[in-house]
Amino acid sequence: MEIIENGFIFSDQKELLQVESIHQYLSEESYWAKNIPFDTVKRSIENSLCFGIYKDNKQVGFARWITDKATFAWLCDVYIEEEFRGLGLSKKLMAFMIFHPDLQGLRRYQLATLDAHGLYEQFGFSALQNPERQMGIVVQNIYDQTPS
Repeated sequence: MEIIENGFIFSDQKELLQVESIHQYLSEESYWAKNIPFDTVKRSIENSLCFGIYKDNKQVGFARWITDKATFAWLCDVYIEEEFRGLGLSKKLMAFMIFHPDLQGLRRYQLATLDAHGLYEQFGFSALQNPERQMGIVVQNIYDQTPS
């Protein structure tokens, strides 16, 4: 699936992904995956439904869904390169992804965000109902740990 708008290409084709650029952003610029190893990023992409935004053969945005394509999808690793922010690319990416055939008919779509609540609310996301039912294991600063 691919659309072109205002010179930007939005695509779900993994062969277009620039894994080195994705790794650079996630490991150096994101707050959620600082120092993430390249092999971890590569493996996460291999096992996810991924989307990229491209301009002049450069990857300028990325997002991935962890999904079984039947009941559940978790949106993560969403970013737009700083020089391309403010152009509405996040909204266009969300609109492109939310109607993807592999994400239809699921009973639960989830994500976590520090500061983009307003964006995601425009696409139907809201605070979790019954958050006390949600549980998880969170390993803080996992990528900062050195192997023993």
